[in-house]
Amino acid sequence: MENRSHETKQDYRLSELDRKLLKILLTPNVQSKSTLSMSEEIGVPVSTIRRRRKLLESKFLKMIYVLDVEKFGWRRVDFFISIKKGLVDSVAQKLLEHNNVTYVGKSIGEHTIDLRVETIVKDNVSLLDLLEEIKGMDGVNEVVWSEIVSVVGRKISIPTSIRSNLSYNIGCNQLNRLSDEIIFPYYPLEILVN
Repeated sequence: MENRSHETKQDYRLSELDRKLLKILLTPNVQSKSTLSMSEEIGVPVSTIRRRRKLLESKFLKMIYVLDVEKFGWRRVDFFISIKKGLVDSVAQKLLEHNNVTYVGKSIGEHTIDLRVETIVKDNVSLLDLLEEIKGMDGVNEVVWSEIVSVVGRKISIPTSIRSNLSYNIGCNQLNRLSDEIIFPYYPLEILVN
C-alpha cells in the first residue's frame, strides 16, 4: 500500500537543466525523448543529459505503460464507493482480489467517497454484474460509477508554474553534487509519465 505521509524533509535543488529536461519528459505526445535529441535541443553534452536524466528518472519520475484497452473492445470504468462500519481496508483488499480491478485508492475530500476503484469491463452486462457485486459487499454503503467517453484534451502532466518550483527530499551526498543550483521550497512530488 502506498503511503503519502511526510517524512523528514531536506531540500533538493532543481537546476534550470533539470526543469528543461522535465519539461521535455513530461510533455505529452513528444515523439523523441532520446538522450541524444534532448542533448541537441538543449545544447548540453549527451553525458550530462544522461546523468541528469538518470537522477530525475530514479528519484522523481514514475514511468508506466498503459494498454489502450478500448482498441480491444474493453472499457475503463471508475467506481466511487462509500463505506460504512469502518471497513474501508477490508473492502479495498476484497476489491483488489477481483480480476477486473486495476487500482484501488482511499480518498478524501468528498465525504461520501471512501474508495476510488479503477476497473476494466467488456460491456454493459459485465459493468452491471460488477456494480451489483460491489453493492453486495459487506461494508459498502453506496456505489456510483463513471466512465470517460471522450477525451476533450490533455495538458502537460505537471503545469509549468508547479514544475518551476519543484523540490524534493534526498540525501546530503546528492545535495553536495548540486551546489550550483537554486533551492526551492519543498513540495511533495509525484509525476506520472503516460
